[in-house]
Amino acid sequence: MAVALRSVIRLVLCVALCLAVGALGSVVTRPEIPGWYATLAKPFWTPPPVAFPIAWTTLYLLMAVALWRLWDRVPPSALRTRAVALFALQLALNAVWSPVFFKWHNPAAALVVIGLLVPAIAMLIATSARLDRIAAWLLAPYLAWVVFATTINGAVVAMN
Repeated sequence: MAVALRSVIRLVLCVALCLAVGALGSVVTRPEIPGWYATLAKPFWTPPPVAFPIAWTTLYLLMAVALWRLWDRVPPSALRTRAVALFALQLALNAVWSPVFFKWHNPAAALVVIGLLVPAIAMLIATSARLDRIAAWLLAPYLAWVVFATTINGAVVAMN
């Protein structure tokens, strides 16, 4: 019973952490959508604004479950420590992108941030795959979305 409770608490903490990062990003993003963001030239493949909160909420939940699996299901080791450190790095980069792009209106600097985020996620997936394949697969849609977002960010830089 104590082990199950500990596992549930860990899952709740992982979900809270990831959704908190998402909420912070939303706080700086949402006010800019009808104003500054609407004035930007964007590539034709940019989804409508309504798609982003749906996609990101799903991705943050998948990320949370991946982190929980690494923390709860994988025995402590140097490799697990590396995976958790990579998770923290990519989450920090993820958290920085929204203020840089939306709050500071700096798509070029945001492109640098997302350019660091993509390999951080890829390294996290590669490391996680050695520990827990399910955790790695849970992160795959996140990498795909961020690569897609990178193309949009790059096009915004080129078009504005």
